[in-house]
Amino acid sequence: MNDVVWTPSPEYVERANVTRFMRAHGIETYDELVRRSTDDIGWFWDAVVRDLDIGFYEPYRQVVDRSRGPAWATWFTGARVNVAHQCVDVWAERTPDAVAVIWEAEDGEVRRVTYAELRRLTDRLANGLRSLGVGPKDTVGIFLPMAIETVAAVMACSKIGAIWVPIFSGFGPDAVAARLADAGCRVLITADGSLRKGSAVPMRATAVAAADAAGCVERIVTWRRLWAARGSSGVAAGDVPHTGMAVPDGGTARAGDTADERHVDWDELLAGQPDRFETERLDSEHPLFIGYTSGTTGRPKGVLHVHAGFLVKIAEEVAYQVDLHPGEILHWVTDLGWIMGPFEIVGALALGATVLLTEGAPTHPGPGRLWETVARHGVTTLGVSPTLIRALIPYGAAYVHEHDLSSLRILASTGEPWNPDPYRWLSREVGGDRLPIINLSGGTEVGACFLSPHPITPLKTGTLRGPALGMDVDVWGPDGGPVPRGEVGELVCRQPWPSMTRGIWGDPKRYLETYWSRWPDVWVHGDWASIDEDGSWFLHGRSDDTLSVAGKRLGPAEVESVLASHPAVMESAAIGVPHEVKGETIWCVVVLRPDAEASGDLAKELRRLVADHLGRSFMPGRVVFAPELPKTRSAKIVRRAIRATAVGEDLGDLSSVENPASLDAIRAALAAP
Repeated sequence: MNDVVWTPSPEYVERANVTRFMRAHGIETYDELVRRSTDDIGWFWDAVVRDLDIGFYEPYRQVVDRSRGPAWATWFTGARVNVAHQCVDVWAERTPDAVAVIWEAEDGEVRRVTYAELRRLTDRLANGLRSLGVGPKDTVGIFLPMAIETVAAVMACSKIGAIWVPIFSGFGPDAVAARLADAGCRVLITADGSLRKGSAVPMRATAVAAADAAGCVERIVTWRRLWAARGSSGVAAGDVPHTGMAVPDGGTARAGDTADERHVDWDELLAGQPDRFETERLDSEHPLFIGYTSGTTGRPKGVLHVHAGFLVKIAEEVAYQVDLHPGEILHWVTDLGWIMGPFEIVGALALGATVLLTEGAPTHPGPGRLWETVARHGVTTLGVSPTLIRALIPYGAAYVHEHDLSSLRILASTGEPWNPDPYRWLSREVGGDRLPIINLSGGTEVGACFLSPHPITPLKTGTLRGPALGMDVDVWGPDGGPVPRGEVGELVCRQPWPSMTRGIWGDPKRYLETYWSRWPDVWVHGDWASIDEDGSWFLHGRSDDTLSVAGKRLGPAEVESVLASHPAVMESAAIGVPHEVKGETIWCVVVLRPDAEASGDLAKELRRLVADHLGRSFMPGRVVFAPELPKTRSAKIVRRAIRATAVGEDLGDLSSVENPASLDAIRAALAAP
C-alpha cells in the first residue's frame, strides 16, 4: 500500500477492544470481520450487546424486524431498556467512585463528578422535571453549554422517557424558536449565560425570546452558570457573579425574572428532591431525542433517535472505533447540538469511562488551550474537526510542543473531508507520528458512522479506511451499481442499522424522499466517496456540492486540497456556478493566512495552481478573498450558501450558520471588479 502513514504496533492490536471481539468469535482478519458484520447484521449486533454487556431490563425476542421495509426497520424487539440505566445507574453501582464527567470552564474553573454523584444529580433533576409535569414522550429542549448539568439534563430526560431536543448553545432566538416549535417543547432547560472568547453570552435572554416566539414552552428551567444567589431568594438583586468578569446587561444575564411565571430556578427545583428516581423501563423503540440537521430550504430537519438503537450503536463505535476503556478520558471538541455531543456523552458513559467537556472556544484564552487541556487532564482520546486543525496550524506547532501529550492514544476526526497537509500536520505535530487518526463519517440522521477506521489496520493520509462494522455501504454510480475502483460515486447503504433515524419528526414523506427515493430500499446519503486500488475509502464532499465542468464531475475537496497546499492559503471553498459553454465553472472563495496579502497576482497564481494539479478544464473562473467562510457550529463549511450568494438564489435555511455575516463579505468580494 502506498502512502501509509500509520501502522498499528502489536500493543495497539493486543489492547484493542475490537481484537477481543474478533478472538471471541474466531475471526482472524479485519476484512473477515467487516464481511461477517454485514453479511449477518442480526448476528453482529446481538454479539455486540453481549460483548459490551449492555444492560437490558428484559431481553429482546428479535434483533431486527424488517417487515415494514428497511426504511422503517426496528431493533431489539420486545426488549425493555433505558439509555440512562446503562450510562448512569449501572456504573454508579459497579464503580461509584470512578469519575464520570470532568468540566473545564473557559475561565479555568474545573469540576468533576463521580458516577455516584452523577446519579444523584440526575435523579434529583428527574424528580424535579416530573414535578413540573414532564412525562414519557414529552419533548424537552436543552439549550445549555457543555457542562456537567448538560449531562444530567440529557440523562434525567432519558430516565423519565421524555424526548430531549439538543440545541446549539450559540444559536440566536429565531433558530432556537424554530426547533422548539417544530418539536413542540413544553419545557426548556437553559443557563443564565456562558463564557465564549472572554465574553458572557446571555443565553437566558435568548431562551426567553425563543420561548416567546415558539409559543409552546410552559416552563423555563435556568441553571445559574454566571450568577450565584445569596441565600434562597431566587433571582433577587443581591445575586453575585460566579466569575470576576463584568457581565453585560446583568438583568438578562441573571437566572431570570420572577415576574415570568414560566421561570424555574435549577437549584430551587432540585432542592428537597429525593436522591433516587426509579428509571423508566422503556420499549426498545421508545423515542430518545430529536437531533436537528439543516435542510437546503425550509425548516431544519428533526431526526428521531430511539433508546436501544442509539445506545447499542454508539457504545459499539466508541468501544471499537476510538477504542475507549474504563479509566480513560474522551474529549471531543463539540457542542450538544452537534451529533458528536450525544456521541461522546452516551459513548463514554455507556462504557464506564470519563467524558471531558469544555466551555467556550478551544483557542481562548490562547491558541494553546486545547493542547494544555489535553495535558492537564490526561486525555486519552481527542476528537477534532479538520476545520479546527486548519485554524490552529497558522499559530505554529510551538503551542503544541510545549505541552506533554503522551497520554493520547487515539486521535479522531469528523466533520469534513481532510486536505492532506492538515492531516499530516495533526499526525506529525500532535501525534508524533505514533497515533492513529480515526477519521469517521456519518451524520445526525445516521446517528453514528457509515465509514471509520479501527486501530488495528494501516492508514493512509485522509482515509476513512472502510465501512464501519455492521454498515453495508458501497459506492454507486448513476446506473445504481458499484463504480470501478478509483472512481467517485454516491455513498449508499443497503441494509438498516440500529441508530438509523426513525424518520423526520412530523414529516415521514420528507424522510422517504430525502434518503430512500433514488433507488429502491437503498439509503443515499448525499456524500461523494471513492475506493482506491488498495481498498482504502475516501470522501470528496457532499454530492449536492458537486462540481460539474464540461461533463466532468469532481468534489470541492479536490480543488480545496490543491489550494491548501499554497503557503498563503488557510482554507477555501470551491463552488460551481453556471457557465454558457461548460455548464458550470469553478469559483473559489479563499481565506488567507494572517501574514498573507490578497492581490490580483495571488488570485492568478492560485488559479494556475489548480490547473496544474487538476487540469486546465478545472481552472477556476474566479478566485476571491474573504475574511472567513460561513460555517456551522460543528465547523462544516456551508458551500450551498456561498453558491446561493454568488448566483443570487434563495439562501434557504441559515439557522445553523454560526457566522451569517460572512456571506455579506463574500457578496462584496464577488461584486468587486
